[in-house]
Amino acid sequence: MRPNTHRNTHHHNSQPHPRPDTRSHPRPPRRSPARPDSLGHPRSGSPSHPRSGSPSHPRSSPAPIAHLVEAPFEERPREGFLGHWPVGLRDAELVALVLRTGTGGQSAVGLAETLLSRYGGLAGMLRQDAVALREIKGIGAAKAASLLAVRELAARAELVKVKRGRYLENTGAVLRYLTLRLRDLQREVFGLLLLNSRHYVIGIDYLFYGSVDRSAVYTREIIKACLKRNAASVVLFHNHPSGHAEPSQSDKDITNRVSGLLDEIDVHVIDHIIIGASGPVSMAERGLVPANGALGGC
Repeated sequence: MRPNTHRNTHHHNSQPHPRPDTRSHPRPPRRSPARPDSLGHPRSGSPSHPRSGSPSHPRSSPAPIAHLVEAPFEERPREGFLGHWPVGLRDAELVALVLRTGTGGQSAVGLAETLLSRYGGLAGMLRQDAVALREIKGIGAAKAASLLAVRELAARAELVKVKRGRYLENTGAVLRYLTLRLRDLQREVFGLLLLNSRHYVIGIDYLFYGSVDRSAVYTREIIKACLKRNAASVVLFHNHPSGHAEPSQSDKDITNRVSGLLDEIDVHVIDHIIIGASGPVSMAERGLVPANGALGGC
């Protein structure tokens, strides 16, 4: 058989073809279509003409995204609060800072205005409990808790002032604190501010809940609280859910009764404060607390 020399010659003489050196000629980068920015506008440097072969009409840009910075300045209370004196902001703008967000179709400022309108202003809104606040569309558990926290912070700030000063020099802070705590309660609460011999507040006890009358105020519990804190004097307080802070005959009877019994253990009643919607009343200022010499040396 005759050998196939042509096949062998081709096998020995053929050389592999070298691949082109792509390193010296890199591929041009693929140009992806420029994405619009967050407002739907083309980014700088992006081609304004369509690609060849593409339809002559431009593609529709995506709808603009609503950002906080796009809102009118009066709808941006955070910027107003940080950039200006806070006194310049309206109540609705301050409440909007607490709410943080609005609800469907309504901004935080709009929701705040709804709250203020519903409850007759800032004071009325802050008097509401969580159940009442959540009756407003858009106010859930988180927003209600934030609003209640504002009132609680205000009360605690006043409590710090109450404990720093002597009662007779700091009566205003005491009245503000008790007003924040008691004014909006729907039931009566009776308690004591316990003072040391220098009339600094050393404790606040809430003792009785419900209808406060002579039969409900157990002097034994009052005496026990005084002895536990080693109090030298006390300020009685309670609220009138009816809103009228004027002392009733029952209030006068309780004051006289408790004052007489505490004198037996050398603890003096120096005031009895009544909290109502119209404001606090000091029975000592009305001359309705028996004189006992407890204020001497203050």
